[in-house]
Amino acid sequence: QVQLVESGGGLVQAGGSLRLSCAASGRTFSIYAMGWFRQAPGKERETVAAVTWSGGNTYYTDSVKGRFTISRDNAKNTVYLQMNSLKREDTAVYYCAQRRSAGLLRRNGEYEYWGQGTQVTVSS
Repeated sequence: QVQLVESGGGLVQAGGSLRLSCAASGRTFSIYAMGWFRQAPGKERETVAAVTWSGGNTYYTDSVKGRFTISRDNAKNTVYLQMNSLKREDTAVYYCAQRRSAGLLRRNGEYEYWGQGTQVTVSS
């Protein structure tokens, strides 16, 4: 079993920054894709960003391009989401997810393991 634990969420003013972390433990796979997702109240969960095992390929949803950066440290089994120029519409619970794959997985249905989420609230 794989456990994913997110951290780094909180309350920030619009225009500010946060860095989310997702640490994997347990039966981690040698090669796995990672992604960040978010769900705002009353809305469906959406993909925010994804990264391949090598870190060489990334995906971002249009609304965060140029503001968010996904990265990973495989030696630490950790993936990060650097969020800059935050907007009120970024307010949501952010989740990380993992699946054994060498590919770039863009859809939440493609992931197998999920964290519990961390709240990000952006105030005006």
